[in-house]
Amino acid sequence: MKIALMDSGIGLLAATAAVRRLRPDAGLVLSLDPDGMPWGPRTPEDLTGRALAVAEAAAAYRPDALIVGCNTATVHALAALRARLEPGLPVIGTVPAIKPAAAGGGPLAIWATPATTGSPYQRDLIENFAGGVTVTEVPCWGLAEAVERADETAIDAAVAAAAELTPDDVTTVVLGCTHYELVAERIRAAVQRPGRPPLALHGSAGAVAAQALRRLGEQPDPGAPASGTLTVLLSGREGALPAAALTYAEGRLLRHAAAARTAQ
Repeated sequence: MKIALMDSGIGLLAATAAVRRLRPDAGLVLSLDPDGMPWGPRTPEDLTGRALAVAEAAAAYRPDALIVGCNTATVHALAALRARLEPGLPVIGTVPAIKPAAAGGGPLAIWATPATTGSPYQRDLIENFAGGVTVTEVPCWGLAEAVERADETAIDAAVAAAAELTPDDVTTVVLGCTHYELVAERIRAAVQRPGRPPLALHGSAGAVAAQALRRLGEQPDPGAPASGTLTVLLSGREGALPAAALTYAEGRLLRHAAAARTAQ
């Protein structure tokens, strides 16, 4: 089995690590776009074009499924990706975990990029899945970019600024950008209030990885041999994981997978 994941940068690491944990025998193809990142400020049409190019680069390696490891790309490009690649290649998008978070009763906060915060897309998810729950949308200025660079000072500043915008009574935080899952514990520490119940964090990586296996009719097998290969594509060119990736536990999990061209 071979699973591809795509994003402009290292936000795909959380879902990649989740796939690796569920199926250590699966080959992985990571398709990044350093030539075109960041995708967030691009127009929807431009972003869709970049996403299609990155997806087609991954598709050339004949994966069994493709995970769009980016909330922004899912919002703007998922329909185009599915129109281009399915049914031959199942495409799995990444959606903020608002539904399971709201099931806990709230109040909850959704940490997302400024472009996503207040967007019709996010508001629709709130309306459909969080009715009756108090929801605060928190724009996280610069956090995704700081995580991408592994800039510790900038990460701390962005997390602290978002925490200031998060009400004290929040019991649950939805991580509405895949980059944020890489610094989840730092977010927890910043938002957790003394004397309050433990804060619940909801990311998407585990659910996305499990959905990819379901689409393929496969079962999790964490005890399988760790034989899965790792191929990294940088705007279509074979390369290595960016150095910043190895500063995160999810990136280090992949470090020991031999970087090898997967048989086509």
